[in-house]
Amino acid sequence: MGKDTNFIKHTSCEGCGSSDANAVYSDGSAFCFSCKKTQSKDTQDTEVDFSVVQTNLNLDEISNLPVDTFRNISKQVLYNAGVKVEYDQDRNIISHYYPITINKKVKAYKKRIVATKDFRVVGKAEVPELFNQSNCGRYKNLVITEGEIDCLSLIEMLTKAKAKFDVVSIVNGAQSARRNIASNLDFVNKYDKVFLAFDNDEPGIASANDAAHVIKPGKAHIVNSVYKDANDALCKEQSDTYLSNVWGSKVYKPDNFVSGEKIWDAFKERSTVKSVPYPVCLKGLNDKLFGMRLGEITLFTSGTGSGKSTVVKETILNLLEQTEAKVGLISLEESIGDTATKLIGMSINKNIRMPEDVTEEEARKGYEKVFGDERLILLDHQGSVADTSLLDRIEYLAALGCSYLILDHITIAVSEGVDGATGNEAVDKVMSSLLKITKRYNIHLTLISHLRKSSGEGKSFEEGIMPNLDSIKGSGSIKQISFDIIGFARNMMATEKSDRNIVKFAVLKSRFSGDTGPAGQASYNISTGRLNYNESNLAFEEVV
Repeated sequence: MGKDTNFIKHTSCEGCGSSDANAVYSDGSAFCFSCKKTQSKDTQDTEVDFSVVQTNLNLDEISNLPVDTFRNISKQVLYNAGVKVEYDQDRNIISHYYPITINKKVKAYKKRIVATKDFRVVGKAEVPELFNQSNCGRYKNLVITEGEIDCLSLIEMLTKAKAKFDVVSIVNGAQSARRNIASNLDFVNKYDKVFLAFDNDEPGIASANDAAHVIKPGKAHIVNSVYKDANDALCKEQSDTYLSNVWGSKVYKPDNFVSGEKIWDAFKERSTVKSVPYPVCLKGLNDKLFGMRLGEITLFTSGTGSGKSTVVKETILNLLEQTEAKVGLISLEESIGDTATKLIGMSINKNIRMPEDVTEEEARKGYEKVFGDERLILLDHQGSVADTSLLDRIEYLAALGCSYLILDHITIAVSEGVDGATGNEAVDKVMSSLLKITKRYNIHLTLISHLRKSSGEGKSFEEGIMPNLDSIKGSGSIKQISFDIIGFARNMMATEKSDRNIVKFAVLKSRFSGDTGPAGQASYNISTGRLNYNESNLAFEEVV
């Protein structure tokens, strides 16, 4: 290969059988990066037409694009990372293509247009891995950069320094750092040390500190450097200096201890906290609790068949109507088909029990109303969600941007134990983790809890007895960690049908307002499947 030779494309190698390791050059020669076989220019047909600018390429076409050096990054580093380039008719690089992977398989490419620095995505990868994640796993330490070019630049530096570090980058800039890392937290947390080498500017520094909160305490290190980023250092031939900045970075420690004006600022922020009211049918709850707030956990509890599922769905429909937020639902006792049927029916005021209860047009209208904008996300648990995987899924939903999450119910979630713990210990672990997730992502979490079995003396919960705090099944952490606890009761054994359809509510705990006691009632409409606020306040019996 002569000094003026340019790389054209990757092809299969007849020598070792590799599908794409054989590099073809403009003079007709070829070199296999797998078996190191060299082919002279006389034996290789290289006629390639570069007269047409390649645009609107599909994934297969992109994968067959050539590899070429840019920004002082070698072909070998770019080749290993699967990065492709696109030429114009004059052989100038006009675009870079960075692979986006899920489960180590390329699902899309991120296209960077060189002239404008604009980005496009070819393909679909809603929850991608970190860039270059599919090539990692060999070393004990990990560096995360803000962008792909910095990731590749750092690999170039580390390769020359013979330093053993894995390197990845955020796939969509600093603003997505926390979410992108959280979505791949199992991968990140397996490393002994994680170095966040973001851009040396205000957004980069802020994002690095924000992302560090997601990583397991004691692992995250924030890299500070005089250079703008890794590529800046590489182009200025200051790799040694930049790497010393990486080695010398200190463990991230959040500034959690406050005094003075910061306390006043916290007071002002809390005093203006916004609440989302409960639906109209739960007016009595609004009178005492003043709605739902982010950063808090609410617990619903009642006897079997008391209407928990209906209350949950009324709450979901209200959140979709009153906010623009994403809502996540994990229902461990109900299939997504049953959940969808009930929500669609309630949205059009029809209790759908059989297919003939609704026309396709009506159903589609309800579907679009509830699910059309894709703000409501359901977990298809397929009959089981084991121990800590449930927490992973909850955090996953939070990382996806769900501001309101509902878990129905906490009792099943811990039934099989968590990390070797069972019983109350498992409940304690789950509740502690849920509180951390709630605070970390500033979400509102609604939990459903079952009650302890009645003592066998007197009336049962199914006969309309209102539970108290001691009735809640599980350890004391459920009661302690929950901000608000709402009990409700329905007398399913009442003589009159109208009485059997009345659900009574009581606030058992309110950390925000401190106001507890009876909180109104609602009537269940069998034909619509909806709850309607009931102005009358029938007395209810409390468990003693």
